[in-house]
Amino acid sequence: MTTDIPLISIVDDDDTVRAATESLVRSLGFETRAFASAASFLESSSPQETRCLILDVQMPNMSGIELQSRLSELGFEIPIIFITAYPDEAVRQRAMEAGAAAFLLKPFEVYGQRFIDCLFETLKQEKRSAP
Repeated sequence: MTTDIPLISIVDDDDTVRAATESLVRSLGFETRAFASAASFLESSSPQETRCLILDVQMPNMSGIELQSRLSELGFEIPIIFITAYPDEAVRQRAMEAGAAAFLLKPFEVYGQRFIDCLFETLKQEKRSAP
């Protein structure tokens, strides 16, 4: 399916946050796909199609930071907006040094103008995917 509407994937183990984020992103006119785990995102076709990944930092089994690393190992360079309810400067620095587009705090920065601005700015980045 070819479309000019960017696909925004959301990976968050919290059902409420995932649904609210997906609703907000759809209200901005984007196509969305939401996943409850890093593994379910990796097992889907979404890594090849995603123009921006909104990714929770703390999740069971594979954290957002671990997913960022795994995507890089697989050859995907998807712009990532990290979201977290547990800010940690060392984790933020690691994510940003690995190429994250942003590191936002739940819920305040995720459901406000800063998030919207960040999403649009992130989509200006070019995504390159594995062959």
